[in-house]
Amino acid sequence: MNFDKKHNKLITWFLERPVSTSLLTFLLLTVLAAYVVHQQYQLLKEHDQKEMNNILQVVHQNIEQSLKNYTTTTLTLALSIDDEGIPKDFEYVSRRLIESNKSIFAVQLVPNGVIKYLYPLEKNKAALNVNILTDPYLKNEALRSIANRKIYFAGPLKLRQGGLGIVGRFPIFYKNKFWGFSAVVIKLDTFLDVSGIKNIDNSKYYFQFSKFDTTLKKEVFYLPNANDDFSKHYNISTRISDGDWKLYLISKNKNSLYSQILIPGIIGVILAAMLSFLLYRLLHLPRELRSLVTMQATKLLDSEIKFRSIFDQAALGIAHVDANSGNFIEINNQFCSILGYSQQEMKEKNFQNITHPEDLALDLHMLEKLMNGQINEYAVEKRYFTKSGTIVWMHLTVSPLLRKEKKLNSVISIVEDISQKKEAEFLIKKNETRFKSLFDDSPLPLREEDFSAIKHYLKENNLYKKNKTLLVEFFKNNQDVVNTCYSLIKMININKACLKLYKVKTKEELTLHQAALQNTYSHQHFIESLIAISQGKKQFAIDTQMRNAEGELRDINLRWNVIKGNKKSFERVIVSSEDITERLISDKIILETKQKVESLINTIDGIVWECDASTLTFNFVSQKVEDILGYTPEEWLSKPSFWQEHIYQEDIDWVQEYCQTKTLQREDHDFEYRMIAKDGTVVWLRDIVNIIYENGKAVSLRGIMIDITKTKQAQDELNNSFTIVSEQNKRLLNFSYIVSHNLRSHTSNIASVIALIESSESEKERQEMMELLKSASDSLNETMLHLNEVINIRNNIGLISETVNLKEYVGRAATILSDEISTQNVIFQNQIPDNVLIKYNPAYLESILFNLISNSIRYRDHSRQPLIAVSLHEENKKKVIQITDNGIGIDLVKNADKIFGMYKTFTSHADARGIGLFITKNQIDAMGGNITVESEPNIGTTFKIYIK
Repeated sequence: MNFDKKHNKLITWFLERPVSTSLLTFLLLTVLAAYVVHQQYQLLKEHDQKEMNNILQVVHQNIEQSLKNYTTTTLTLALSIDDEGIPKDFEYVSRRLIESNKSIFAVQLVPNGVIKYLYPLEKNKAALNVNILTDPYLKNEALRSIANRKIYFAGPLKLRQGGLGIVGRFPIFYKNKFWGFSAVVIKLDTFLDVSGIKNIDNSKYYFQFSKFDTTLKKEVFYLPNANDDFSKHYNISTRISDGDWKLYLISKNKNSLYSQILIPGIIGVILAAMLSFLLYRLLHLPRELRSLVTMQATKLLDSEIKFRSIFDQAALGIAHVDANSGNFIEINNQFCSILGYSQQEMKEKNFQNITHPEDLALDLHMLEKLMNGQINEYAVEKRYFTKSGTIVWMHLTVSPLLRKEKKLNSVISIVEDISQKKEAEFLIKKNETRFKSLFDDSPLPLREEDFSAIKHYLKENNLYKKNKTLLVEFFKNNQDVVNTCYSLIKMININKACLKLYKVKTKEELTLHQAALQNTYSHQHFIESLIAISQGKKQFAIDTQMRNAEGELRDINLRWNVIKGNKKSFERVIVSSEDITERLISDKIILETKQKVESLINTIDGIVWECDASTLTFNFVSQKVEDILGYTPEEWLSKPSFWQEHIYQEDIDWVQEYCQTKTLQREDHDFEYRMIAKDGTVVWLRDIVNIIYENGKAVSLRGIMIDITKTKQAQDELNNSFTIVSEQNKRLLNFSYIVSHNLRSHTSNIASVIALIESSESEKERQEMMELLKSASDSLNETMLHLNEVINIRNNIGLISETVNLKEYVGRAATILSDEISTQNVIFQNQIPDNVLIKYNPAYLESILFNLISNSIRYRDHSRQPLIAVSLHEENKKKVIQITDNGIGIDLVKNADKIFGMYKTFTSHADARGIGLFITKNQIDAMGGNITVESEPNIGTTFKIYIK
């Protein structure tokens, strides 16, 4: 009663104060509107966040999948390296890998950190031979990959071949020693295209891609708008661990949510004001009517607000549906938002119009059971068509609405969007189907096994994560433990190829005989597998042997990999057993054949070789190169331009041009040239070259280099002997001419004098004739002395050469002639450096210098002060003594051909005999040198003596 009184008083108080009541009502409704708007803001924000999270998750999954593909590429490339650490079929493997993944810009093999193998090479030459372990820009991320022993994606980096890119480097360890990297290069733009970033609608959001730069000590952004401060915008991010990247998704309009709730907020305030005004008007009606209206309005408003709050702001789609026609009586915003229709459009449809035909029959059947009272409610998963024609999956729950007479006229339908869930289920099922298909139909023998019991057993016996050396010793001494571990392997599945390999028909048959199929060799290798499990390794590979059901031993390559998601438990492990028996037999045959061919090649007395026809880069050189040139085949093949760099300097241009010309003319060729051996000597080679064609194109050159140095030396000696003999014959003919001419002249003079003596009439006349005869006899004697001196020079084959100081000998000649130099006031310049030593016959050198300097004094020009200069220089690597004077000179136009002839004079000087230059020339020739003269009348003369 007291409560009713207080309640009535309160109502009366409000009814009697319409202004206060209206104001309070306005405030209450405004608060209510604000609450509704706030709830709407939270729903919009949650929807926006959900949408951004979905977009970021899709892009992140695309990037992770791309990185896995790139990792597979590097693993495949690493497998091309043979047991000796040498890549096999690099270009073929690389081309196939790039063809299978078009987003890859280039692949690399990087032995010892140096980029040696590149594909495609043409557009990546700038990166060739770069040492990434010493390059300050590259080494940190490369070293990190080595330290972690797994692939690491460096960058984005400025590529040497241009642009920004990402480089994934997989460290390769050969015999537990770092060999180098296999790497993929992806252009940043291509990487972004593959990730799907550029396919996202950029009207609402944009992406940013960053990495923390340890050198700059700050986060570096790589996408457009890198300088924008997006901290005030709503954003979400995720980390990509394989490259230490961070991917942001940023909302473009930080006020977009406020703009969406502004109008509803204003409408709410307007409605609150209108209702308050209406209330104010109603309070002026008669008290009974006003009291009744107030009570009813309050109840109605309270009920409506509650219903609308639940109905309109629910996170699920809710609809009031006519059970007979299927028409929508009322429908909330969430339901409309999911399907893309407005409320008015939805009210013009029924649920049959928007239900997928394959799901409609089940829905109608369940509704009929509900109407007949067979069930109280039902729930199904069904598909709806949106306004745009796309399909969404919904979880539908239908409950009846009953009137008082219990007759069913309408139902409440509640729907939840489960499209993502269905998509995930579809992908899981698709992947499982694909995996099963790949597993069952794989040509590689595969089985799925469970190692979890082995891991648990090792932990129980304190053998997990123990020292490897101790474990090896333990397992060798405890075969029962090894046998127990082997028995704990649980076989889950096995494919057809594996059954064929073991020559069994079923998994059960293989499991039954598995222990009996082991052999000593495989048993030892199982210990190594156990050690790998004990160390927590996720993969293992070894070449071993197995015994099939027929007792036949087969060589296999055994590998196992823990399936992702089972790396801690080892519950699912894929084991492959590739039969390599035929391959090992083939390898052995190939090796033996190769050894025979190499042995045969190395017995050939010449260097057998092969090179690329276009680049002249050698890919094979036989061991004989070490005997002929001193280089090892490895030294030759280590440098593409080795051959060109070791051709003798004078031959290098014509040899390359000749080789290229003959190759273009498609002609096999045979030519001789010189190369520099390792010890610096020059070796003559005869190179016999054959051109190898493929599809009509010259692809390689093959040939043999034969050492012809001794043959060349014999030819040179023969040519020299021939030259000497020819020269001697020439001199002999010249000498015989001189002898016959000069002796005949003297004998004729003597004969004439004798005839005159016989015909003379007086003693005085006879005495005069005797004087003439004596003079002719003296001339004959002088001629005989000159001829004898020339014969001595030419016959003096074994001349002894000594090392003499040239300046001293020039000074000695000047000393002998010092009286004449002083008397004739000659300026004599000895310009020979103090330390110049030459090998020469001392007597000849003294005679040559004396004759030439004395001639310069004798044939001086009396109109000017005589000047004689003796100097030394080099021409074509030969030392040249030059004697220059400013004397009367020689007319070479008239006398050039007889200047060094015997008894040839060119002046009227009383002392001219024509014998000095002849003897000097013979002495220089005897020493293997040469003498030339340059002269002009009244200018002077220059003699050049070339020393061998």
